[in-house]
Amino acid sequence: MSVLMPNGHDDGNLVNAQAKAAAVEAAGFTPSILRIVQPAAADAPAVERYMVRIGLWTLKQRAKADELVKELKEYDIKAKADYLGDDGTETTGPWNMSVLMVDPKVFKGSFKTSVGKNVAARETVSSMSKLTGAIAGVNGGFFNIHTAKTLQGDPMGVSVVGGRLLSEAVPGRTGLVITGGRKAWITELKTTVTATSSDRTRTPVHGVNRAAGADELVLYTGEFGAKTLADGGIEAVMDAQGKVVNVRQAGGVVARGHSVLHGTGVMALWLQEHALEGWTMRVDSKVIDLRTQKAVPLTPDTYVMGGGVGLVRNGRVRVTALADGHASINMMLRRHPRTMVGITQSGGLILATVDGRNPGVTVGASMVEAAQLMRWLGAKQAINFDGGGSSALVVGHKAVNRPSDGAERTVGDGLFITP
Repeated sequence: MSVLMPNGHDDGNLVNAQAKAAAVEAAGFTPSILRIVQPAAADAPAVERYMVRIGLWTLKQRAKADELVKELKEYDIKAKADYLGDDGTETTGPWNMSVLMVDPKVFKGSFKTSVGKNVAARETVSSMSKLTGAIAGVNGGFFNIHTAKTLQGDPMGVSVVGGRLLSEAVPGRTGLVITGGRKAWITELKTTVTATSSDRTRTPVHGVNRAAGADELVLYTGEFGAKTLADGGIEAVMDAQGKVVNVRQAGGVVARGHSVLHGTGVMALWLQEHALEGWTMRVDSKVIDLRTQKAVPLTPDTYVMGGGVGLVRNGRVRVTALADGHASINMMLRRHPRTMVGITQSGGLILATVDGRNPGVTVGASMVEAAQLMRWLGAKQAINFDGGGSSALVVGHKAVNRPSDGAERTVGDGLFITP
C-alpha cells in the first residue's frame, strides 16, 4: 500500500517521504521508503522521487490492504492499496493488447477524425464510429473535465474536422495531421485565429468552442452543440457570410450555419465597438506545422487531432513529455491503459491499445514502454492519445479491447478508418 504525500500524490521528495514514514511509525505501523526514478524524456531530465509503502499482500488478500487503508484514516494518514505491477519497474506482464495495422498498398479508404454529434458533448468511440460509418477507430486526445458539465467534450488541444478548426492548439504540443484522406504525419502544432471587423480593426481570438476566461475572445462554431455560458459577456452572432445578425448578452444557442464571437471584459467592449449589427466580421484560422513552419491546408479532407505525448520520431524513441504536459511520475513511469497511433515508413497507420488496471490479467504500459511497443510494431512516428478508462479500439462499431471502466467511457474525439 502507498501512503499519500501532502500534495495528494503517492510520490514526493525525500523530506516529505521521511515525515510521512515517521507519522506511520508513530501510529504503530512499519513503513518503508522506496526510491523511484522518473525516466528521462527527450525534453526533461530524470527525476528522483520517493514513496512510502506499508505491507505486502497477494491479489487474493486485497481486502486486507483495503482494511488497513481505513484503519490509517483514523490516524489522519491517507493511503491507497497499490498494485506493484503498475509501478513501472521491470515486469513480464501480463499484457492484453489490441493492434490494427493499415497497409497503404491495398487500403482504398480514408482516415478522419470526429468529435461526434457536436463539440460540447462527449460520446463513446463506438457511437462516433457509427456516425462516421467507420471500419475501425480509437479514442482521441484528452478532453476538459474541469469545465462546465455541458462543455466537457471540448478537446484539450487542436481539433480540425473536415477542414474546420473546432478547438485551438496548445502551442508546441504534438498532434496527428491527415490530409488528402490518407496522408498522415505527426508533428508539433500551433494555431492562430484572427477576427477582422468591417472597420478593418483586427484582434486575436483566444479560443475555439470552449469557456472563455477573463478578457478573452472565443469563437463558437455551428458544431459547438450547446448554449454558450451566461458569464456576463457580449456575443456577436454571425451568419455563414460573416454578417453580424445579432449582438446579445452571453448565453445563447449557436445555430448550425452560424458562428458566435463571445467576449468577456475588455473583449466584450471590443465587440460592442467593432461588431455592430449589419457589419461583417471575417475570422481567419490557421494551423501551423512547427517543424516546417508551414500552414496545414484547411481543405474538406483535412483532419487534425491533438494527442498527449509524442512517442517516436524518425524511428527512434523520443518521448516529449515536458512539452506535451505529462512529465510526471504518474504519466511517465506508472503503468496505465494506453492508446497509441503510429505511422510506418510506407505511410501505413497503426492503431494500438494496451489494457491495464486489471491485476493478474493485464498491467498496462508506462510511457516509455508505449514508445518501445510502437517502435517494435514498425512505427516511424508515433503519438500517445488519452488513456486510462478512455482507451478504446473499436472494430465494426464494437470495442475489441477491454476498457478499464468496465464499459466504454464517453470521450471528446476519435480517429477513424472509413471505407
